[in-house]
Amino acid sequence: MWLTDKRKFDIRLSVSLQTGEILALAFSNGKRHDFQLFKDSHVHVKAETVLEADTGYQGLAQIHSNSLLPKKRSKNPPLSKQERKDNRKISKKRIFIEHAIRFVKRFRILSERYRNRRHRFALRFSLIAGICNFDRFA
Repeated sequence: MWLTDKRKFDIRLSVSLQTGEILALAFSNGKRHDFQLFKDSHVHVKAETVLEADTGYQGLAQIHSNSLLPKKRSKNPPLSKQERKDNRKISKKRIFIEHAIRFVKRFRILSERYRNRRHRFALRFSLIAGICNFDRFA
């Protein structure tokens, strides 16, 4: 779901795992934790929708009961073989999200440091996401 410039902007992409289509965007100024940005964006997700996220969204199960998160490893006890296998299954699905991020980063304005006015960045990124969806699915 996620593309980040660590200094000035934080951007999150919500991508459909079935189609690879960009569904929603979330922006913030400066550094912000993934889960906090998700909560502040107030994106409505239906109860029957399965949310798959990375380990940055550890509190997601309390908000959305139908969520799938990888298990974090700890020293005591380490992950079992079954938990590692489950984590691999989740990460294999994430490749579609990485492809969507790669497709968006073909535009130079997003692949390099953004040097224009900040208040226009959300509009420009939204337009580029729309162009990417149109190019891939129309």
